[in-house]
Amino acid sequence: MSSTDILLSADAVDAQARTLAQAPLTEVLQWAFSTFGTTAAIGTSFQGAGLVMIHHAVQAGITLPVFTLDTGLLFPETLELKARLEAFFGITIETVAPAMSLEEQAVELGDALWKQRPDACCHIRKVEPLKERLKTLSVWITGVRQEQAASRQGAGILERYLFDPLLERYILKLNPMTAWGRDAVWNYLHKHGIPYNPLHDRGYRSIGCFPCTRPTAEGGDERAGRWTGFDKSECGIHTFLAPAR
Repeated sequence: MSSTDILLSADAVDAQARTLAQAPLTEVLQWAFSTFGTTAAIGTSFQGAGLVMIHHAVQAGITLPVFTLDTGLLFPETLELKARLEAFFGITIETVAPAMSLEEQAVELGDALWKQRPDACCHIRKVEPLKERLKTLSVWITGVRQEQAASRQGAGILERYLFDPLLERYILKLNPMTAWGRDAVWNYLHKHGIPYNPLHDRGYRSIGCFPCTRPTAEGGDERAGRWTGFDKSECGIHTFLAPAR
C-alpha cells in the first residue's frame, strides 16, 4: 500500500483534517501538493474564495494545477475574467468542457433544457465533465465556504468520498476556505488587487451560467440568485459524491 493510499483511509483523513483545520491556508495547499503532486488540483468557477486560494498558491510557488468548468453558458464577463486571471497569476487555467454541445443537447433533450429540467442540464454540463477530470485526481481542492448557503454549512476542511464503487476508488475533497467569511474574502481580493468578475459589482453575489443566475440584495443566502423559481440551490458538483467512512 502506498503512502497516498494510507492517507485516503478514513482514520487518516480524520486525523489530517484536525491538523489542517489549525494550519494557515498556504500550509494547507503546500500539504496537498507535497503529498499528492499534480494529482491534487484546484477547481474554480472564479468566485472570490477560489481566487484567494490561487493567489496563495502562486505567491508561495505551489504549482497546483487549476481548472474550470465551461458549460457553454457562462457570462461573457466570466470568460474575459479567465484571461485576465491567467495574465495576473502567470498561469494557465485548464478549461473542462462537456462532451455534448448545446446544439446536441437541444436536439436530444429539448431546447433551453435549463428552463424545464435544470438538474438534467447541470448534470450534463457540469457534473459529467467534472467526473472525467476527477478520474485523474486524488485531491479535488474547492473554494466551498460554510457561510455560502445552508447546504454547505456542514462542509469540512478535508472530506473522503467514494468515487468509484466498482473499483473501490476514493477521492479527497479539500476545502481550505470553509471557515472564511465573505468579508474576509473580499478584503483579501481588494488588498492584493486581484481581478474579479465585474458582475459582483452589479449585485451578483454568486455567479454561474447566465440563464440561471440573477442579481440579489445584500444579506441572506449568497446563492439565492441561482435557479430562481426552482427548489434548487446546488448544481450537483458538490452533492453527487457519496461520503465514505
